[in-house]
Amino acid sequence: MMPRAPTTVRHRDPAATLPRMLLPRRIQHCRVCGAATVYRIPPDDNRERATCTACGEIHYENPLNVVGTVPVWGDQVLLCRRNIEPRFGMWTLPAGFMELGESTAEGALRETIEEAGANVEMQALFSVLNVVRVGQVHLFYRARMLDTSLDPGPESIEARLFREDEIPWDELAFRTVRQTLELFFEDRRRGSFGVHVADIG
Repeated sequence: MMPRAPTTVRHRDPAATLPRMLLPRRIQHCRVCGAATVYRIPPDDNRERATCTACGEIHYENPLNVVGTVPVWGDQVLLCRRNIEPRFGMWTLPAGFMELGESTAEGALRETIEEAGANVEMQALFSVLNVVRVGQVHLFYRARMLDTSLDPGPESIEARLFREDEIPWDELAFRTVRQTLELFFEDRRRGSFGVHVADIG
């Protein structure tokens, strides 16, 4: 029987959840009738929701999922150089917003194909990073590259393979990418890959 892979879980102090209530109030008009909305606590709820002043429709806002991969070829990891804002020209793992009608793994594979044109075999979920201040959850899967052919899409300037000592650490686009890469190389040195869960800012 193979040993279970380690799981890293870091918990946030419950008091630290209070600033979540201060997220920008983005919904100003009802998606049903177009009338103005106000933020108030509906009956049987515990936080303010955008509520239509005309038809009473309640609009819920939930975190967005960003899904991607850590594509690996031998001792190298694939990174893409961004051709879009934010962080134009910086390096990232292939990732993007999950779409309706797909699983997290399907979305991660799609983003890998769209951004890098890489041919990969999806592996296990590797990191789940809660980016609370912007209302996002980033999920990265390990992926095994089946060959080194790359065909970056319009969102990438280029896609390249890097060994650990070649990673452009000062030019990484996002903290979630940096943390995922750091965890990946730590696990690879240990010889066992786990699932890592953490809060990022």
